[in-house]
Amino acid sequence: MRLRSSQHLLQLTQLAPLALLLSAFAVALPVVPSAFAQDRLKAQPIPEPPPPPPGFELDPALEPQVTILKRGEDSVEEYRISGKLYMVKVTPPHGRPYYLIDERGDGKFARQESHDLGLRPPMWVIHSW
Repeated sequence: MRLRSSQHLLQLTQLAPLALLLSAFAVALPVVPSAFAQDRLKAQPIPEPPPPPPGFELDPALEPQVTILKRGEDSVEEYRISGKLYMVKVTPPHGRPYYLIDERGDGKFARQESHDLGLRPPMWVIHSW
């Protein structure tokens, strides 16, 4: 009989942390929605951004030029910056589009099934001549 009561006590001591965690969760649960409601009441609309400084204009040469072609049944979009082809999007009539991307600027294109696969560091052109 004594062995059973010690086993029962052992089971209760193992359940004590779980009971404490559940009671803390039950107490904190009503507080969470009220905190979100207070934040929602304090929300303000985002102000308009300031105008660009005087004399600042976007360089149209840095904007990508997109040419849409029809090759056979495929729709092909060619993306160029300063006249240099850097990406081609091929959309077949049936199926998912795929991309051909010149990652290094050497004219060798690699195929990608989706435009956002993999981790690629930013490769911005800082200066070219």
